[in-house]
Amino acid sequence: MSLSVVCTRLAFAWPDGTPVLTGLDAAFGTGRTGLIGRNGSGKSTLLGLVAGRLTPDSGTVSVDGDVGYLTQGLTLDTGRTVAELLGIDRARAALHAIEAGETTEAAFAAVGEDWDVEERALAQLERFGLTLAGDTPLDRPVGTLSGGEAVLAALAGLALRRPAVTLLDEPTNNLDHHARERLYEAVGSWRGVLIVVSHDRELLDRVDQIAELRDGRVRVWGGNYSAYTEQLAAEQEAARRMVRVAGADVRREKRQLADAQVKLARRVRYGRKMYDTKREPRVVMKQRKRDAQVAAGKHRIMQEDKLAEAREGLDRAREAVRDDDTIRIALPGTEVPSGHDVLELRAPDDARLYVRGPERVALVGPNGSGKTTLLRAVVGRGEHPQAEVVHAAGPIGYLPQRLDVLDDDLSVLDNVRAAATSATPHQVRAGLARFLIRGERVEQRAGDLSGGERFRVALARLLLADAPPRLLVLDEPTNNLDLDSQRQLAEALADYRGALIAACHDHAFLREAGVTRWWETARGRAPVEVAGAGRP
Repeated sequence: MSLSVVCTRLAFAWPDGTPVLTGLDAAFGTGRTGLIGRNGSGKSTLLGLVAGRLTPDSGTVSVDGDVGYLTQGLTLDTGRTVAELLGIDRARAALHAIEAGETTEAAFAAVGEDWDVEERALAQLERFGLTLAGDTPLDRPVGTLSGGEAVLAALAGLALRRPAVTLLDEPTNNLDHHARERLYEAVGSWRGVLIVVSHDRELLDRVDQIAELRDGRVRVWGGNYSAYTEQLAAEQEAARRMVRVAGADVRREKRQLADAQVKLARRVRYGRKMYDTKREPRVVMKQRKRDAQVAAGKHRIMQEDKLAEAREGLDRAREAVRDDDTIRIALPGTEVPSGHDVLELRAPDDARLYVRGPERVALVGPNGSGKTTLLRAVVGRGEHPQAEVVHAAGPIGYLPQRLDVLDDDLSVLDNVRAAATSATPHQVRAGLARFLIRGERVEQRAGDLSGGERFRVALARLLLADAPPRLLVLDEPTNNLDLDSQRQLAEALADYRGALIAACHDHAFLREAGVTRWWETARGRAPVEVAGAGRP
C-alpha cells in the first residue's frame, strides 16, 4: 500500500502552551481509515495539520496530492454560501463574469474545463438527497440550512472534487437516517485516501482499518470497528489476566522476603547465643558472625530485588489495562410535579401538543423538516410557522445544535461563570472537572476547543447555571461525543426529574435516556405525536 499521508515527529500546542500532540508518527495510505480516540485526544487537530489548516510546532507532514476537508465546525460558519461549501464559488463567479462579457485570461483560467460546474453541482446535491428550494439554491447561506443539510452539501462538494486525500471530521453529525445511509454508501465506494473521524459505529464498520489516537500515539488495527472491538476485548482480557498473574508474583515474593527476614533473625539470635556461651575461640566466632551477616545480607538483597522486579511487572501489566476517565454528569435536582403543564403548542387547526410533568419527548424527522426551528421557538429564540408556543414553563435549559452559546474569545472558565454568576471560581472549576475539563484547559479559549470538548463545556454551562432548568431542550446532544460520554449522558438524562425534549437521530440513545413519547416534524406542517413502538 502506497503511503499518501506521512506525519513524522509531529508536535503541536495551542497558543497558551497547552500541548496536544508531541512527537507523533503516523502514516495513511490508499483506502478507508477510521480515526478514533477519546474527546480531546487530538483527532481534529491531526486532521487540521494534515489539511494544512494548522502549522506544526515541530515535525513534518507530507501529503501526496490535494486535500478535501470536511470540518467539524462546519455548521458554525453560517455566512458561507452553498457554492462555497461545494468549493465551486471561484469557478462559478468567473463563469458568470464571462457570461456577462468579461474576456480576461484570469476568468477563463478560473473556469478551466468546468463550464457545466453548476449543473454537475446540482446533480451531486441531488445524489445526496438534497433539493434546495429557491431560484438560486447555490447562493443560499449556510445559516438558512439545517445542520444536516449543510453537512450533505459539503459532502456533495467533496464528491464533486474527488481530491486525492479526503478528511471527514464527524460527518454524520446532524444527519437523519436516510442521509446517513447515503453517506455510508458514498464512503463504501470512496476511492483514494479517506480518513474519517467519527463516533458512529455503523460508519466505522465501513472502513478498511482503524487508527486509534491514544496517549499521543497512533496505533493501527486491521479491519473495521467491529473487528477492532473484538481485538481490543481479547487484548484487554489478556492484560487483566497478566495483572492477576503479576499480582500473585508480588504476593509470593513478599512472603519469601518475610520468610528470609525470619530466618535471618533466627541466625542472628543463634550467633549471639553461641558467642555468649563461648564454645569456640573468639576469633572463630567473630568470623562466623561476619560470614552469617554477609550471607544474610546477600539473601535479603536478592529477595528485595525479586520483589522489586515483581512489582515492576505488576506496574507494566496494569499499564496495559485501560482505565479511562468518563464524564460525570450531575443534572440539577429539579423535580417537576407529574400533573404540571410544562409546555403547550398549538397548530393552525387548533390541535395541541402538551408536555406535562417530567415527561421525556423525542423530536424526530428528516433533515430540514423544522426540528431546530421548533426547539428555538420553545426557548423563545424564534417562531415556528406551524406551531405556536402557548405556554412554556421556565427556567428552560437549551443546548443548541451549533453550540454557539459560547464566546470563542473568552476562556472556558469565563464562559461558564457568565451563566453561573453566583458560583465561585473554585466551584466552577470543580464542576468542569466532572466533565474532564481540568487544569490549564479551564483557561483555554473556547474557540480552541475540540467539538467534544465544546459540547462538554456548553453542557456544563447549562447545568451549572444559577437557575436549574425545569425543562431541558437538547438539539442533537450526541454530536461529537465519544461512546463512553454518550452512555454517561443517557444515564444522567434517565435520572433527571425535570422535563426533556431532545432532537436526535440516534434512537438508541433516546431510549436509553428514558424517552417515552415521540413527536415527528415534516416540512410545511405542524409537529404531530407518533407511536414510539417499532421506531428504528
